[in-house]
Amino acid sequence: MREELKTTFSPRQYMLSKDFEIYYYSDIHMKATGSHTHDYYEFYFFIDGNVSMVIADKTYPLSPGDLVLIPPHIPHYAIIHDTEVYYQRFVFWISRDYCNQLLRISPAYGYIMQQASVNKHYIYHFDTIAFNAIQSKIFNLIQEIHQDRYGKTAKIQNQVCDLVFDLNRATYEAEHPIEFKENASLYQNLVTYINAHLTDQISLDSIADHFYLSKYHISHVFKANLGISIKQYIIKQRLSLFKDYMCRNGEIGKAYLQCGFSNYSSFYRDFKNEFGISPNEYKQQIDKENSELVTVR
Repeated sequence: MREELKTTFSPRQYMLSKDFEIYYYSDIHMKATGSHTHDYYEFYFFIDGNVSMVIADKTYPLSPGDLVLIPPHIPHYAIIHDTEVYYQRFVFWISRDYCNQLLRISPAYGYIMQQASVNKHYIYHFDTIAFNAIQSKIFNLIQEIHQDRYGKTAKIQNQVCDLVFDLNRATYEAEHPIEFKENASLYQNLVTYINAHLTDQISLDSIADHFYLSKYHISHVFKANLGISIKQYIIKQRLSLFKDYMCRNGEIGKAYLQCGFSNYSSFYRDFKNEFGISPNEYKQQIDKENSELVTVR
């Protein structure tokens, strides 16, 4: 995880901003907060740990990939079953006024809020790929908040709208699978094909030729299901493959080519953008960890 974007946990249960706030927490030996309510929506993305969430007197054991949505004025609190393991999560607070602004743009922004407020549907689960896409969006949003770049306010607003919309779309489509069966089937075939040819020089053009479909249609279906482009997905999967090579004492000079990257400069840029450190720094970390394991044995 990106340690530089982590926030020191605060038990504060009120917003400092009038619109939204978002945090990445990773804590150990943490004391849980007591039951509480607030007057805004809380999106809680569970990454890892041994935790249950109590919402309105009902207990929900959490699994990595769970999204918890708590409407205003609903009592809730987390139970930390094991304080010896890291408790990792994102917390996204969004005010009712800001939600109403989004609803004036389109009702599509409010589906998941309505499900929680009216139908008391508080827990949603995302598979690994979908949750990784959500994580990527959240990290990009947090990174933008911490930077001081031209158009920062506009960029942040766009990213918040995009995140809220994708969460609504994902939950709606999960609950209405028949409507999206054809596109979902194509999406799964795309993922299977890409993963099988990850180390080849695949591109959107070659994928479109293989499936005899337009690049636009393939791009649209893929991004609608995953939230990122085919190019971004290929990069992420290749980087993950590279890290596996490094864990097996691979050499950077060979590994990045074996993982499908065509040149070192683009690989270096993609790796540092994704993980915040250089490939050499990551290799040093792996070598140190392996050395420590040998010493312990």
